[in-house]
Amino acid sequence: MVFHPEAPPSDREGFMSWYRQQTQWKEGHTYDNPDVCTPDLRAWFFEMIKEYPPMNGPHASEDVDNPKLTDYSIGRSAIYACFAWSQAIAASKAMFSLAEKHRVGFFDVSAAEGGVWLPDAEGSFLCVHGEAAKARNE
Repeated sequence: MVFHPEAPPSDREGFMSWYRQQTQWKEGHTYDNPDVCTPDLRAWFFEMIKEYPPMNGPHASEDVDNPKLTDYSIGRSAIYACFAWSQAIAASKAMFSLAEKHRVGFFDVSAAEGGVWLPDAEGSFLCVHGEAAKARNE
């Protein structure tokens, strides 16, 4: 998942509560159109779909046999992406790289205690909590 970096609380417990709220999909709009999200997320989305096209929505691919088709759920401050298992590793790397480039947050949803990465004022991309942050602090 990628998200607008200022949207969630900064602590792990608050973040996870915010995440659960986001994935209730109760914002009152369809979740397949990037017009609802922040400009930084929209820029990430349009670059991401060049390699991993959406299954649904106004930008959906007509190539239904493409193994890179991705199910995006687009909220106002977060985009959740579900990939085919065959694409999971490469797609996660692409998501992370583009999150860093577009200065949006990244949450490794698939990991047991997935890392939450945020851009900082100096231009770095840091894991602020989750498994990667624990390893860094040990």
